[in-house]
Amino acid sequence: MNQEKYQNLPPSQVVPRLADEGTYIASESSFYRVLREHKQNNHRGKSKAPVKRYVTTHSATGPNQVWMWDITWLPGPVKGIYYYLYLIIDLFSRKIIGWEIWEYESSEKASELVRKACLSEQLSPLLQPLVLHSDNGSPMKGSSLLTTLYELGIVPSNSRPRVSNDNAFIESFFKTVKYMPMFPYNGFNTISDARTWVLQFSNYYNREHRHSSLKFITPNERHNGLSKVIMDNRKAVYEAAKLKNPNRWSGSIRNWDLNDTVYLNLEKDDKSIAKIS
Repeated sequence: MNQEKYQNLPPSQVVPRLADEGTYIASESSFYRVLREHKQNNHRGKSKAPVKRYVTTHSATGPNQVWMWDITWLPGPVKGIYYYLYLIIDLFSRKIIGWEIWEYESSEKASELVRKACLSEQLSPLLQPLVLHSDNGSPMKGSSLLTTLYELGIVPSNSRPRVSNDNAFIESFFKTVKYMPMFPYNGFNTISDARTWVLQFSNYYNREHRHSSLKFITPNERHNGLSKVIMDNRKAVYEAAKLKNPNRWSGSIRNWDLNDTVYLNLEKDDKSIAKIS
């Protein structure tokens, strides 16, 4: 690799050339291994060296520890006109913490939403640590929002650049919204109509929707600390049914346990995660 005719070529170029000359020394992976051992496998050229960007993750053991927020568009009265839904949900309970609809995206409007959300939850982030996670859009990184987060004592968190699945929970939520049978696919006539519809949906989602990731309890029940009572009751019902007619059961009863800790972007390989919480 240090010979003059090969010194500017990677192993992927050298190995085939050696084969054309009738020579086999080692595989490409072996070439790379030897280069690494001698600290010669370095980035070359004028292009910027690739940067390893770790997945940002957080964990929540209760409500109002990690919030996730994003903006999605809602169709307007005609093609090309949209209303923008700003929305915050809680990682632990999946509850809709706060939402607003405006005709444009801005960091100032995002700041207003965060302040209202803290008031609605009677939350003081300065006393209770809170993380607000989002993607890398302009409103998410605007100075108005960052100043508000600093004043409130909220820790900002952002996904990796140009990666859409680092905020998967809220992306999944937006899909739930837009695939509802009652969603007006032909668009909202006015921004007031859009706000009325989202208000109705929000009430339904928080109070009535049985969330599959929460073992089919509502986000409000999880958020308000009722999940253990509900799950214990379900276990008692199933245990009684099994005791009454054991021949109908080939194993244990259905698992009604909920995870005590919820993770954002948890990967199997912990080495690839930059754990913040």
